[in-house]
Amino acid sequence: MVRVGLTPERLTRAGAELADEVGFEQVTVSELARRFDVKVASLYSHVRNSEDLKTRIALLALEELADRGATALAGRAGKDALTALADVYRDYAREHPGRYAAARYRLGPEAAAASAGGRHSAMTRAILRGYDLTEPDQTHAVRLLGSVFHGYVSLELSGGFSHSAPDSQESWTRILDALDSLLRNWPTP
Repeated sequence: MVRVGLTPERLTRAGAELADEVGFEQVTVSELARRFDVKVASLYSHVRNSEDLKTRIALLALEELADRGATALAGRAGKDALTALADVYRDYAREHPGRYAAARYRLGPEAAAASAGGRHSAMTRAILRGYDLTEPDQTHAVRLLGSVFHGYVSLELSGGFSHSAPDSQESWTRILDALDSLLRNWPTP
């Protein structure tokens, strides 16, 4: 018998909350069953296993991030858009560290194709149209921005910048200024 109120969506949201509390790597079906005070077996009618649960959390996180990004980018261009999208990733990571880690979870090909990952790429490419980059430079720039945003945020979350001056916000602002300058003056091969 299926426990009343348990659905894949409810379990995914609860798993995402759990990830924010204890870390994405610690999320398991067993831990989620403890949260709901049910037997593990009762969750298997909703999620196949812990990998399925993590995939669902990753898809949720990618969707949430894409929705925030789209809202932040509306009506913006150039450096304004670059800063808005970068801040979306940074703010989301601070608010939801477990979900942010989930957004970087390696998805299988089918899940990746069905995910909001394509929206993230499209938003970054929309920003780059303001810098007049064409292929293959646009792809290089998408990879650069993703690497800088996610690398900086990951280092900051792990405390990597907390032991020295200047403040990490000052560095973040300067890095975004430097990226804007680089994108406006993209080197030719």
